[in-house]
Amino acid sequence: MINNVVLVGRLTKDADLRYTSNGTAVASFTVAVNRYFKKDNEEQKADFINCVAWRKTAEALANFTHKGSLIGLEGQIQTRSYENKEGQRVYVTEVNAREVKFLESKKTGAQDDLGSPQTNTQSSNSNQNYARNQSQNASQDPFESQGQPIDISDDDLPF
Repeated sequence: MINNVVLVGRLTKDADLRYTSNGTAVASFTVAVNRYFKKDNEEQKADFINCVAWRKTAEALANFTHKGSLIGLEGQIQTRSYENKEGQRVYVTEVNAREVKFLESKKTGAQDDLGSPQTNTQSSNSNQNYARNQSQNASQDPFESQGQPIDISDDDLPF
């Protein structure tokens, strides 16, 4: 039997990090995933999929992501049940995430995600140095052809 789920989507809110009675971290979160289909004059739809992550994955998710973060995850679908306060049996289907990948880097620029100015100027200085080095090395580019066709023999091609 195969029970494998791969999702790429955005968090609908910050992950809810909690700890079990024995100290195991667990994070609950919802991922919005686009559903692709074509229908006359109808916009693209999204599915909101409930997920859970455990231990280090849960802590990393809570510490390094926020609402709107693009993530990828691999896991399995699980269904669990519990009894609510009214004594009714409630069934929950969710994705148990084995692995979570952060698919976009933290924004680098004049402001961080909270809108406050960055205090670390080292990254912006290194970006400026990189751009300066790139412009200096542009004239040494061996692949630069000044708009002229590149002469490549069929014998040089690997296929």
